[in-house]
Formats: sequence, C-alpha cells, structure tokens
Amino acid sequence: MHYLTPKAGRPAHRRFVIPAYRSVPYRKATRHPWSCLLFLLPLLAAYEVGVVWVGGTQADALRNGVDAWLRWTLESFGLNQLYWVPALVALIFIVWSIARYEDRPNDLPGVWLGMAIESVVFGLGLWGLSRALGPLIDAVAIEPAPATAPGEGVAQVVTYVGAGIYEELVFRLVLYSGLVFGLRAVKTPALLAVPLAAMVSATLFAGAHHIGPYGEAFDDYVFLFRVLAGLYFAALYQFRGFGIAVGAHACFDVLVG
Repeated sequence: MHYLTPKAGRPAHRRFVIPAYRSVPYRKATRHPWSCLLFLLPLLAAYEVGVVWVGGTQADALRNGVDAWLRWTLESFGLNQLYWVPALVALIFIVWSIARYEDRPNDLPGVWLGMAIESVVFGLGLWGLSRALGPLIDAVAIEPAPATAPGEGVAQVVTYVGAGIYEELVFRLVLYSGLVFGLRAVKTPALLAVPLAAMVSATLFAGAHHIGPYGEAFDDYVFLFRVLAGLYFAALYQFRGFGIAVGAHACFDVLVG
C-alpha cells in the first residue's frame, strides 16, 4: 500500500490509501478462472451457435458425446432448455472468478493471446507425439476422406470444439480435480495423489469413447493412445490451466480430424 501523507493542517484521519498495482505473472494468470472464462466464451459461443446453425433440425446429432450426457442429465431434472448447459458452465467460472477477484490478472488481452498461442503449440505437440508413437498412429490416423461439402467440414470442426470444451470440463475440471481433492483430504501425499488422479481420469476419459449406443468399437491401440492423451491434457490442466487444456484439445482434434 502507498500511503499519502496529509498536507499540513489536514487532520490525520482524512488521509487515504491507494492500493498498489500488483502484476500477476503470466504463468499464473493463465490458470486464473477469469482468464479461463474470457478464453472459453468465444469457443463456447462458436460451438453452441455452430451446432444450431449447421445442424438445424438435426442439431443434437452434432453434439459432442459428453455434451449430450450433460443435457440428458439436466433434462432429467426438468432443465431441458437449449441454454442450460453453457449457462451452467459460464456460471461456474463467473462465481469462481468473483471468489478470486482480488488476484485477477490485469493484462487480459495479452493473457488471452498467449493462451491462444500456447493452445496451438500444445495441440501441435500432442499431434507430433502421436506421429512418434509408431504403431499407435496406424490405429488413430484418419484415412484420406473423399471431398465433403463445406457444411460437412464445418460440422466436424464444430464437434471438435465441443469435445475440447465439455470433455475437459468433465474429465479434468470435475473428475481430475475432484480426485486430487479427495485423495489429499485423506492425507495422500501430493506426489502420489496427482499422478493417481491423472491416470484414473485419463483411463475413464479413454473408456468413455466406447460406452453407449454411439460408442466406438473397442480397440486396444486407440484406447491406449487416448489414455496417453488424457495424461497429456491432465498435465496441461495442472500446470497451464483449464483454458489452455481446452484450446489444445480442440486444436488437436481439428488437426487429426
């Protein structure tokens, strides 16, 4: 705090205080909920608007699997409006941002740009890792596809953005964080709690792609690769924050798809 000394003759009780400017380091700013919210909103809007615009009357067919699960869960409680899922996601980060208001970052445009660049870099990093895994890439590589209509290509990108948002929300923000919190609550050392939570959440992340009527047929190579990808995203979430994990996930899906 910087205290201003009152002028001569001014009562001491009238002195006032100007809060000192405190800069938040970029590496911490990317993990702040306010930064994540502002980074997430354009992606969330692009996905929700894109699903309705491209899908039309068949919009639900374009929704990411986790998004569909969330909507089905909310509908069971009578919350069947289109906006409930994105509204709840935004509300989580708004409340979290209010709770962390005092240490919010100041250079939000710079932080947003840095997060976008990191998302692309880490998305490319996972793509490069997949190319280096030898036989695994044979199982996950996309065969050259016939030309598609512009609307079909946009529909794929919209789905990939949704995967980046909602899969990271469920498997990293909720599941991974919840497991770490629970393990630490029972006095599990952090050196054990963090990797254990990462492995469990990554395994469930991989398995979720094979569950339900729209799940893929099980393939051990694909499953193993997704476990490794889940660990990669858990590390990004832990050290770089939720926003960058979402961006990297969406970027990787677009690259391989």
